[in-house]
Amino acid sequence: MPSTHTLTCLECGQGNRLPADRLKAAPRCGTCGAALVPGKPVAVDLATLEKAARRDTLPLLVDFWAPWCGPCRAMAPEFEKAAGLLSGRARLAKIDTQSHPDASIRFDIRGIPAFILFRDGREAARLAGARPAPQLVEWVTQQG
Repeated sequence: MPSTHTLTCLECGQGNRLPADRLKAAPRCGTCGAALVPGKPVAVDLATLEKAARRDTLPLLVDFWAPWCGPCRAMAPEFEKAAGLLSGRARLAKIDTQSHPDASIRFDIRGIPAFILFRDGREAARLAGARPAPQLVEWVTQQG
């Protein structure tokens, strides 16, 4: 594990650097004051997602979903639980593919809900379909 982490604020898109030992100390963005490791999923736009996926050193798990999708709506509380269980080890974000259709194109999303785990500037793994929170946490943990 690195001694410092680079985290993109999922609220304002600003890059932040912090010591690894501060991940569980409720770090905040130096620009907007938003929580950097909130322990819950954060809705993002495509530009913020691309920046975080490219620059962050803490794993980022992204849920690609849409409001009209029944399995996506059923998955939302499980994704919220997973965010709490993974707090300090990974951050969770979600992007509405109906509001941000370019995200589906950019990340080659063919069905939703879809999950992509980003680590160290690249896509580390991909998973499709609704899952209970423990399965999602186990999958993220297995990815190293």
